[in-house]
Amino acid sequence: MMKQKWTYAGLIGLMLAAPSFAQEVAPVPPVRPENLNITTPSETNENQDLNAETQIETMTDQETIVVPKSGGPPQPVSIGARVTEDGPFIPNGLEWRIYSITPNDKGELDLVARSSDSAANFSLAAGQYIAHVAYGRAQASDTISVQEGPNQIEIILDAGGLELNAAVTGDIPIPRRWLSFTVYADNPTNGGKKIIAQSVSPGKLLYLNSGTYSVVSHFGEVNATAKADLRVEPGQLTSATLYHKAAQVTFKLVSEPGGEAIADTSWIIKTPDGQTVYQEKSAFPQTVLEQGEYILIGKLGSRVFNREFEIVPGLPREIELLADAN
Repeated sequence: MMKQKWTYAGLIGLMLAAPSFAQEVAPVPPVRPENLNITTPSETNENQDLNAETQIETMTDQETIVVPKSGGPPQPVSIGARVTEDGPFIPNGLEWRIYSITPNDKGELDLVARSSDSAANFSLAAGQYIAHVAYGRAQASDTISVQEGPNQIEIILDAGGLELNAAVTGDIPIPRRWLSFTVYADNPTNGGKKIIAQSVSPGKLLYLNSGTYSVVSHFGEVNATAKADLRVEPGQLTSATLYHKAAQVTFKLVSEPGGEAIADTSWIIKTPDGQTVYQEKSAFPQTVLEQGEYILIGKLGSRVFNREFEIVPGLPREIELLADAN
C-alpha cells in the first residue's frame, strides 16, 4: 500500500530554488556508441546505462575543459538543457560531455570536451558530435551538428523528480535512521532490473528520466520491506509514501517480569520453519521485524531460553524473556 502524488510546480520550484538537490552526479556513460542513447546517421539505440554502480567520474574543475579537435577552426557552441520542451532552462547541477561521433580503433568514442556549467560554452570544429548531459540521475544523449559561426543548442532531458518516504500501516512515523530506499529500472539487456540508486534517504529528491521505476523501502536491516512501482512524469515531482507491515522491537532477558535486562545475553530470532533472521549479543537489542510469528532464543552461558512471539504492525514494543522460563 502506498500514497502517491504528482506536483508540477513543486519540481520547478525546487529546481530553481534549491541547487543542492541536483548535485548528485549521474554515472558516466560508457564511451562505446552502442551504450549511448543517441541517434547516429547509421542507427538508433534507445538504451541508456543508468547503473548506479558504474564508476563515477568526479568533476573537480567548474571550468569548461576542452580537448582540441582537428578538422577546422573552432566554432563557438552554447548548449543548455530543459526538463521538458516548454520548461525553463535548468539553471544548475548539469554535467556535460561531448564525444566524437566516430569510434576510434578501440571502438570507443573520444571525449572531446566537458563542462559542469549549466549553460555550457564550447569551442568545437564544425561537424557532428554526441552531446551527453546528466542532471542528478537523469541523463540524455543526442547527436548535435556544429556549423560555422555561433551555434545555439538545447537538449530535452524528459525528466522528473522522485521523493520517497515510508510509514508503518496506520500512518505511524518511522525514524529516519531506520529507513532507506533502493530504486530499480528495467534492464533491456537481460529483461531484469538494474539499480538506479541505493541507500536513498527519506525525503531526498532524485532526478530521473521519465518512466516507471520499482522502489523497495527498507525498514531496519532484517526483513521489513515494502515495494511499489512508481511513475515519474516529465517536469513533475512524484512524492510517494510506502507502508510497512512491521514494527520496531526490543528484547531483554529478565529474572522476573519487569526486571532489569541481564547482560551478556546472546539472541537468535527464527521463523517457525527454522530460518534465522536475526542474531545479536547485547543486554537490550533493538531491531525491526515484518509482520509474522517468530521464535525468540536467548543464550546465557550454557543456559538456553526461548519463547514464541508475534509481530503486528504498530508502535515499538518490548518483549521479555524470563530466565526461568524452562
